[in-house]
Amino acid sequence: MAVGVWLGNLDPKKFSTAIFLCLLVPGIGRTYRSLEEKIYSCVTLLYLTGHKKVNGMPACGLGLVTHRVTSIPVKERVRVSQNWRRGRCRQGTLLKWRRNLMPWMQLEGGCLYLSQAEDIRAYQLCPDGSSLHRRPLAIFSGHEEDVCRFVLASSHVVSGGGDGKIGLHKINGTFSIKFSAHEQEVNCVDCQGGVIVSGSRDRTAKVWSLSSSQLGQCLHTIQTEDRVWSIAISPLLSSFVTGTACCGHVLPLRIWDLTSGQLMTHLGRDFHRGAGVLDVLYETPSTLLSCGYDTYIRYWDIRTSSQKCVMEWEEPHDSALYCVQSDGNHMLASGSSYYGVVRLWDRRQKGCLHAFSLSSPTSSPVYCLRFSTTHLYAAVASALHVLDFKTP
Repeated sequence: MAVGVWLGNLDPKKFSTAIFLCLLVPGIGRTYRSLEEKIYSCVTLLYLTGHKKVNGMPACGLGLVTHRVTSIPVKERVRVSQNWRRGRCRQGTLLKWRRNLMPWMQLEGGCLYLSQAEDIRAYQLCPDGSSLHRRPLAIFSGHEEDVCRFVLASSHVVSGGGDGKIGLHKINGTFSIKFSAHEQEVNCVDCQGGVIVSGSRDRTAKVWSLSSSQLGQCLHTIQTEDRVWSIAISPLLSSFVTGTACCGHVLPLRIWDLTSGQLMTHLGRDFHRGAGVLDVLYETPSTLLSCGYDTYIRYWDIRTSSQKCVMEWEEPHDSALYCVQSDGNHMLASGSSYYGVVRLWDRRQKGCLHAFSLSSPTSSPVYCLRFSTTHLYAAVASALHVLDFKTP
């Protein structure tokens, strides 16, 4: 009875949209046909399916891609899709800098946000996607040491720095604030639903309020007993996952309740010492990807088992994996620790589809990568590279 009352208070359209965004394209069609009341127009349904992988191309959704598939003609979609599958692309360098850094980036609305030392710079991508305007649209400053990670949350940039502080910057405004968050580096942050989570080298994870009345107020401090390298909030806003260094007696992947800060479960077992998790990524409320020092990408589904991953893919050259991205369907992309190697994977296969070396002969990790339907962007220690699958 309580469940019925709870569902009755929801907007049917919002509830259905949430379901559709978790489905693949065939599932959207079948679910739509089963609805008694057709609350969507055909145009809206095409928009929803446009957020999924079409003809083998990376999907538009999950915050990973910025250009809608539906804006590209079908013939062009098929051609670009074949380029992705065959690894046909043109490599280019968008930016270079003299000092070796550990950059992080995000893609949003035709803009590429890139951390460079203490600053985060917003660059306007050119329409072709293979170049950008060298003069930044905006520069977000305030940290006294290098920015470690940052995310885009609604109209704000939320950053964590080596100075132990969290920064909050208005994207289209002058508002900027920073506050002391940890005793050591803030290695990772995430922000959703008015809440910030942060992880640090000081072996704690913290939950912060983003509301104006409680800004900078710590809601929970979690003793992780290990350095925190990565963190992500569940799409349901009920929990978050931490990836730690795996240098103590605790497992490196753990899920915590966002409201209480209590441990809910851990993922996996029998991790080797030092198998730290450098990146975690939710695909749906119940599935996520992880990668790190033990050279594996792992796909977890907490509906089936928290003890064992559903699938795993091993980096063939025994390199640590610094970052992973997904199109929400079959394609994965990973960044390795040596020679700027980017790998494309099909999760239906065990082996790597294609590999691209971006920093040879100088060796550098791929610290971060992002992709659109036609381009992949990768940040190494001294440059930002692009792989153009539209015009190889």
